[in-house]
Amino acid sequence: MTGYGKAEALLEGGKLTVEFRSVNGKNAEIGIKTSLLPKDKEMPLRKKIADRLQRGTIDMFLSWEPNVSISAAAINRELALDYYRQIGALASEIGAPDPREEDANYIISTLLRLPDVVSADRHPVIDDANWPLVEAAIDRALDAICDYRSREGEALYRDVTSRVGTILELENEVEAYESERIEAVRSKLTKSLEELKVKCDAERFEQEMVFYLEKLDINEEKVRLRQHCKYFMDTIDGEQYPGKKLGFIIQEMGREINTTGSKANHAGIQKAVVRMKDELEKIREQSLNIL
Repeated sequence: MTGYGKAEALLEGGKLTVEFRSVNGKNAEIGIKTSLLPKDKEMPLRKKIADRLQRGTIDMFLSWEPNVSISAAAINRELALDYYRQIGALASEIGAPDPREEDANYIISTLLRLPDVVSADRHPVIDDANWPLVEAAIDRALDAICDYRSREGEALYRDVTSRVGTILELENEVEAYESERIEAVRSKLTKSLEELKVKCDAERFEQEMVFYLEKLDINEEKVRLRQHCKYFMDTIDGEQYPGKKLGFIIQEMGREINTTGSKANHAGIQKAVVRMKDELEKIREQSLNIL
């Protein structure tokens, strides 16, 4: 969801620059960072942005660069003179020295800082007449940020799908350790009985061994994890905006990996589980940037 797009519109009075910036977010949180946009245009524009960008924390900026010939600010002479007269009257009323007798440059600079004495051209930058040009620039900026996201999405796709493939390869390693694990568990229990010098019924021992190994069985976890990995690939390949659903699938993948680790009882399986967790965490981080 990270992206950037920029476009410009040449209007009669100057140049309007449109910029979009977006970062990760669960929903479309749109901030319009400008006072140039007319209020009646804001709601339709928010809908347009949400339809195009879908998700993310999205900020839109409008900046105005007026032509030099019309960029000069205007001084409200009548208001400045009125302030000047009022300052003198106030000084006389309270018996203070007349500040107008101070340095002329100081008085002028003070007057120019008073409210509304200096004002720029109040004609709105965006109006109904030039709105089509402004909207076209907004569309071009949206196209630019969508292109940016598409390029980033291709890299994300390659990364997360390769990591899903790595998890499946590690799952195959886990499967290869299973027969070795069963023999290791059997040998360990047999050795413990020998050390305790306890004689037990061979048939009962086999029954207890079956019950014990059933608790350590990870076949269901393997099947479910492979199904989740397939569902992940089907979702990322088949849906236009799979991001939220991928987050739920990743949770299920993590559940099966964690259960496998808790039942492992084997150093090789534990190592494979740790590597799977590492890959899954990287997938989770990257999935936050997928629409």
